[in-house]
Amino acid sequence: MSGGISASIATSRLRAEGMGSNDHAVPFLNQNYEALRQECLETGCLFQDPSFLAEPPSLGFKELAPYSAKTRDVEWMRPTELTDDPQFILGGATRTDICQGALGDCWLLAAIASLTLNERLLHRVVPHGQSFQEDYAGIFHFQFWQFGEWVDVVIDDRLPTKDGELMFVHSAEGNEFWSALLEKAYSKLNGSYEALSGGSTTEGFEDFTGGVSEMYDLRKAPRDLYRIIGKALDRGSLLGCSIDITSAFDMESVTFKKLVKGHAYSVTGLKQVDYQGQVERLIRVRNPWGQVEWTGAWSDNSSEWDELDPTEKEDLHLQMEDGEFWMSFQEFLRQFSRLEICNLTADALSEDGLSHWNTIKFHGMWRRGSTAGGCRNHPNTFWINPQYKITLLEEDDDPEDDEVACSFLVALMQKDRRRYRGQGQDMHTIGFAIYEIPEEYRGCQNVHLKKDFFLNHSSCARSETFINLREVSNRLRLPPGEYLIVPSTFESGKEADFVLRVFTEKQSETEELDDMISADLEDEDLISEDDVDDSFKSMFAQLAGEDMEISVRELRTILNRVVTRHKDLKTDGFSMESCRTMVNLMDKDGSAHLGLIEFQLLWNKIRKWLVIYREYDMDKSGSMSSYEMRLAVESAGFKLNNRLNQVLVARYAENEAIDFDNFICCLVKLEAMFRSFQQLDKEGEGVAEMNITEWLYMTMCG
Repeated sequence: MSGGISASIATSRLRAEGMGSNDHAVPFLNQNYEALRQECLETGCLFQDPSFLAEPPSLGFKELAPYSAKTRDVEWMRPTELTDDPQFILGGATRTDICQGALGDCWLLAAIASLTLNERLLHRVVPHGQSFQEDYAGIFHFQFWQFGEWVDVVIDDRLPTKDGELMFVHSAEGNEFWSALLEKAYSKLNGSYEALSGGSTTEGFEDFTGGVSEMYDLRKAPRDLYRIIGKALDRGSLLGCSIDITSAFDMESVTFKKLVKGHAYSVTGLKQVDYQGQVERLIRVRNPWGQVEWTGAWSDNSSEWDELDPTEKEDLHLQMEDGEFWMSFQEFLRQFSRLEICNLTADALSEDGLSHWNTIKFHGMWRRGSTAGGCRNHPNTFWINPQYKITLLEEDDDPEDDEVACSFLVALMQKDRRRYRGQGQDMHTIGFAIYEIPEEYRGCQNVHLKKDFFLNHSSCARSETFINLREVSNRLRLPPGEYLIVPSTFESGKEADFVLRVFTEKQSETEELDDMISADLEDEDLISEDDVDDSFKSMFAQLAGEDMEISVRELRTILNRVVTRHKDLKTDGFSMESCRTMVNLMDKDGSAHLGLIEFQLLWNKIRKWLVIYREYDMDKSGSMSSYEMRLAVESAGFKLNNRLNQVLVARYAENEAIDFDNFICCLVKLEAMFRSFQQLDKEGEGVAEMNITEWLYMTMCG
């Protein structure tokens, strides 16, 4: 446990120093591309990746499982074995470099195709300087955005083939390999090739840019969609649109006005023109395949253009590339089914003139028993979910809008689920709710709102749906103020790591709402032997024996005898380890035994904690659930944050239940650690300094 916590602190520090940015990507599986490449060049051996072997398990787990029909006779071959003149990129990266193979990852290929339209974005993913000619060592690398940070993925160039042909993505050129190698790197990142089967283009958009996507059903388009698209284009966002297919026969079928169903188009421009005395709103769309273009109103040779001022017509036509066409915005809403916008973060934009979203991200986790509370349908546990505060400070400056409101995007993404598909796991159903923070809590940082708040307050906004996608995102508008975002899985007890991102148009502040760590400890120096009543003294004399001291073993016997009398308490008895912890807490003279006063103080604590235990065992089951434990620990005077509550549940719960002996041990340990810290925090500033001897004494004796 402690190793995991120290590793997580180290990770947080690295992130603060810029680790995980595109310029300073995290080496995936700690593989350093330059060091490995240099080693290969010096030894004269081509790289063989030990972490993604050229063997059947790298292909898949079900249809592409080892020994399945589809993986029979697969050979892993290097491009240098497939052709005499292999090239990494030939004549620039273009859409013809991306031909689909025997894998259902067209969503990924559509995203790669969009990437080829923006060379700067492409080379964030496909680093410059890679080739089969100069210093070739059979090693390549690619960079992907993964859940809040960029990772650098190293691969060897052994590619799966059948009969001398690439099985999966390939280039129409035959001797160009950047797209096949990119697909292999992305497969490694996700565990196997088959893990890429099935997905949404937005997932690829995001992993190639670090942006955040939103999706619009054009049959239910918001009234301000034209303005949303305009702002997205001003920000350099990637925009894709498509026509839904209703059956397999529809795929790539062409409508009578030459639009292709089930096919990814790009939106590249907006324009308002004066047409027959009216303002006509136009939208420019691009077919990445080039040849097939819209033939309806406002298409390249339609009569509508004759009504425009010749210079305006010429200007709009000059801006178009092959495969690009204009159409009226209303026609666009009728013809297309959905629009996807990938909003880019500031680091992906090169032009200074482009405005950008302000971005804040949080890494969080749902853990059974401590932070996996489920949705609002679970009122007893919903409050234990992580909570984040957003303060919206400035309203939008849109002259056409009378409403005083702040635009922002909330995006909740579950991490690494694709990687677990081989173990039969898949996406959880996720979503979020947003609450206005009431006046009494405004300006407060260290408050994790409890069950009663959520029972008495309704949400003011929420994700449109709880859904089993990697990411749920919504564009929202709320008046300036303080709000609480609660991300959750639909069912309680579902475990996952997540990243929550908040994008605001204007200035805002966000922070995780979590209780401040503190302890309300009683002063123990005010008791003397005269304060101990006679009956307790005589009981102590009987228990302690001739030496008038209680050892660890005697304490265990006493406590276990006492708890067996309380039939309403579930316990499997106190262990020697937990009794040793109690003795260490109360033992002031270092004798490893408890004298009369020390035992009296411990006895008083146990009696007080017994009352709390019974109070928070709300269903009178004899044990406490993990969320009842959280309230009970607070009632005993200890305020802890999410991470510490998580540690306690992992340490003291069995099957999500905490019995009496574990509850007592937990409180004893907490009090011991708080008292140790207070002794070391000599200035009372919340900072302790210690040397190695003090550290070892505290950790070994605690």
